[in-house]
Amino acid sequence: MRGPRRSLITLAIVAAAALLVPSAHAGPVMPTAAAPEQRDHADAIRYAASNRDAAPPGANDMSCKPTAAHPNPVVLVHGTDATSYSDWAGFAPILKAAGFCVFAINYGTSPDGRSNGYGVIEDSAAQLKAMTLSILRATGAATVDVVGYSQGAAVARYFVNRLGGAYVVDRWVGIASPTYGGTMYGVAPVVQAVPGATGVVAGEFGPGLAQLMAGSDFLDRLNAGGDTVPGVEYTSIATRVDEVIQPYTNALLRDPGAHNIVVQDVCPDTEVAHFTFTYDPTALRLALNALDPANARAPTCVPVPLGAGILDVVLASQ
Repeated sequence: MRGPRRSLITLAIVAAAALLVPSAHAGPVMPTAAAPEQRDHADAIRYAASNRDAAPPGANDMSCKPTAAHPNPVVLVHGTDATSYSDWAGFAPILKAAGFCVFAINYGTSPDGRSNGYGVIEDSAAQLKAMTLSILRATGAATVDVVGYSQGAAVARYFVNRLGGAYVVDRWVGIASPTYGGTMYGVAPVVQAVPGATGVVAGEFGPGLAQLMAGSDFLDRLNAGGDTVPGVEYTSIATRVDEVIQPYTNALLRDPGAHNIVVQDVCPDTEVAHFTFTYDPTALRLALNALDPANARAPTCVPVPLGAGILDVVLASQ
């Protein structure tokens, strides 16, 4: 938790920054429609497909007031081609039950309005900044914690590292974070080597995804001078069998002081994949521990066979 002096400085910055949010960036969408809790990513994706205004259960209550035990609201940031509901319908109710105020946005909406996590990451991070400032004003909190999944981890880290977010963020937690990008089993380097191919990927899946290929200019700029900034606690949770981020070590932070957790080092039989990570009980317990270290406990290891759930998520996403 910040000291009193840091909190006063933070509040002053929040008040000033509220007047400086760039008007060129479309505002984030904070869904509020009530929706059921989900225990499976594919089921959440199917529900979100026909309920685009669905909010993760327990999230986006602007009347929520943080407690002394949990003074920081938690802001959840979804991944590519997703919604806050599809990625967080399992974790948001866990956080709410633990006593946190929880918030989640749909950011980076595509031009046709059918997809999120689509736009340029710099713009998406500006949307996250705008939402964070509104949360601080509504809740009266001085700081927040952010949890990002996949592209959402990069969006949140750009906000923290490059848009002044370090003044209002205590903890950054990344789940399957593309910290140094993914090669996607060698596909990304081939795409980058073919003239115009990166543009095709950006047109189909959004420029945000293209920015997260290993070796991209965006990642070089984001990580220049170090992948963390002072004053923020960083935790990256990775899996050795990530089907998107290859090698899996690209999900890890390299600066001293950052906390890296590889799921298989904790639970060797949990071969959880990238596409199912935010619904894995082990990963979610580790994320909750990072947000609430005073009440941390070892996860109950649940064996996950290699490849489990991946095909179902892919089919649900069609």
